Amino acid sequence: MSLDILYVGSESGTCLQRAGGLEDLGHSITFIDSGPPETDTWQYKVYRAVHQIRRYPDLFRAGSKIVKAVSQKPYDLLWLDKGLMIAPGALARAREIRPGMKLLTYSPDDMMNPGNQTRRYLAHLPLHDLVVTTKSYNVQELLGLGARDVLFVGNAYDPELHRPIDLSPADQARFGAEVGFVGAFEEERAASMILAARAGIPITVHGPGWARSRNVHPNLKIGESFLTGADYTRAVVASRINLGFLRKVNRDLQTTRSIEIPASGAFMLAERTDEHLELFKEGVEAEFFGSDEEMIEKCRYYLANDERRLAVARAGLARCVESGYSNQGRLATILRKLAGTS
Repeated sequence: MSLDILYVGSESGTCLQRAGGLEDLGHSITFIDSGPPETDTWQYKVYRAVHQIRRYPDLFRAGSKIVKAVSQKPYDLLWLDKGLMIAPGALARAREIRPGMKLLTYSPDDMMNPGNQTRRYLAHLPLHDLVVTTKSYNVQELLGLGARDVLFVGNAYDPELHRPIDLSPADQARFGAEVGFVGAFEEERAASMILAARAGIPITVHGPGWARSRNVHPNLKIGESFLTGADYTRAVVASRINLGFLRKVNRDLQTTRSIEIPASGAFMLAERTDEHLELFKEGVEAEFFGSDEEMIEKCRYYLANDERRLAVARAGLARCVESGYSNQGRLATILRKLAGTS
């Protein structure tokens, strides 16, 4: 059954990919942009100024737009992608206007991290029919904060964006790497990669915050600060080995890159966790490490064994498809769960 969905979120990144995935499943989407603002605007300065006190203003007036939209049309589902800035009063009013409409909030972040919370988010948690998280450990924690029902789903990939692609000579010149990593700077990540560079492993890093490591070692190349869309996929595909570091502040056991890298037909060498081992067979569909020494050893092995590396990459891609790790597969699971809520 096709649903009329009022989708509230940021018009960028994985949020927009999820909205597109719902459309691919045959549902009708009306999108309300809730931010955050573009970084070069005065609104973003206000947004950042209140970050520490977790009182994000609804600069896009998304709450008012929600009430207006549901007043004009009977939606089946109101989907909030995080919804940090949405006042609970707006959701309560929307429920009052459309008592048969389901409410859902989805977050890809660790919502117990104070930096990912707002007072408004915590206040409207109990209003939702379903709270969706990609963090398994958040399930009981969110229930403890008042959520009525919580569903854990794994991370996902966008089949249109994260897929094997042919690289042009210009792409290869720009992104080609022996070992690559795309992600923000963190001290622990930097220490691991510097150690690998000193051990003779050539590494190229793309992401914000890495400028401070630009001249640390000749084997550690600092690339571009921000890669989005197709450029992100090009960088992944152009790297013979893609490292998968987890974000410790979010207590990550998997990330979007855990799925996006194999889905792009690329080879992934990521930190070993129980969830990574459930997603991919170690040494068959992906590779994992539990220490810097093991990471370095496996980098050396797979750089010297192209055939084996390519076989693992092909198997990882097949696993993504067969196990339904796409946005469409994950979203279908969410909607089935929502249909069973009372």
